[in-house]
Amino acid sequence: MWPGDVLKVGAAGLRTRPTRALLSALGIAIGIAAMVAVVGITSSSRAELDRTLASLGTNLLTVAPGTTFTGAQAELPLQAEAMVGRIAPVQAVSAVGMVEQAKVYRTGKIPPVQTNGLAAYAARTNLLGAVGARLGSGAWLNDATGAYPATVLGALAAERLGIGRAGPDVQVLIGGRWFTVIGVLRPAPLAPELDTAALVGWRAAERELGFDGHATTVYTRSRISQVEAVRAVLGATANPQDPNEVEVSRPSDALAAKQAADEAFTGLLLGLGAVALLVGGVGVANTMVISVLERRGEIGLRRSLGATRGQVRTQFLTESLLLSALGGAAGAMLGAVVTAGYALPAGLPVVVPGWAVAGGLAATLAIGSLAGLYPAIRASRLSPTEALAAR
Repeated sequence: MWPGDVLKVGAAGLRTRPTRALLSALGIAIGIAAMVAVVGITSSSRAELDRTLASLGTNLLTVAPGTTFTGAQAELPLQAEAMVGRIAPVQAVSAVGMVEQAKVYRTGKIPPVQTNGLAAYAARTNLLGAVGARLGSGAWLNDATGAYPATVLGALAAERLGIGRAGPDVQVLIGGRWFTVIGVLRPAPLAPELDTAALVGWRAAERELGFDGHATTVYTRSRISQVEAVRAVLGATANPQDPNEVEVSRPSDALAAKQAADEAFTGLLLGLGAVALLVGGVGVANTMVISVLERRGEIGLRRSLGATRGQVRTQFLTESLLLSALGGAAGAMLGAVVTAGYALPAGLPVVVPGWAVAGGLAATLAIGSLAGLYPAIRASRLSPTEALAAR
């Protein structure tokens, strides 16, 4: 038979028994919807967890100078930041450099020994994005303000200096020079050293404060899957001549938590998906077996009129596949709707993986063909006389 004829013959059984076909497809749809919804809801929760863990710096690594062989303080090369940026998986690089002799005071009347634990740092203009810091008020340094006596204070530095908000009339004394406070940061959990810092532009630090240009901390953001690999080469990249004089931070504990969560979610998805598909497959097989038993007369009549065993097998197998396809498509759409209904009110991102929908449909067809194979073979083996006698 032509493919069009095969579809017509296979659909005939569904049209003549619409209620049974609807209920059978509904059973399959519920199973597939359960699988897609579980995968979607779990993936949405997983996306929210990944987003939360990412905010904890799972891919943030820092490079700082260690000590020399004699125990003296080491120094990063001037090209350290640029060399680290050449590592392929590194997505962002920024740096700060402490200005040792530049102390920070609210006025010139403060005794020099009362530093309040504050320090001045030269900062790159892309620092905020690299460390995930945010402004509490004012503006961040840019190419223009970074060349002039302007500063952004860390949260604790502003508090200790008695400064609530940034403004053009607010100034602090850094290294004997007056700097205008153009911004105040919120607490930076990933870079706590910035909380007690007065950050000035790199060029302004070199020109106004005598900064030597050597970074004291280089911040890097890498692809999460490559964090360990990047960490392994950071020291030698930042200081090729003396890699032992470089201290590299270890990946955040949040990265290990993320990897453990990913493994747990993957196992959960596979287990629940397999159960849902098994239930759908049993439903298809049960429907098709009953259909063969009830339609023995029809089978006998078709055989008497010349239908071959192969044509009978094809009819019932096609009917099984159509039933599975209808139920699978309806279940996939229902599962997506359930996922959205759960995620949106909870404020979660709606994530319905394409592989779950496509895999659910493909698995439904595969299970439908397997589930319909036995009934189809059984129907084709009925002799015309036996089938007609059973009417």
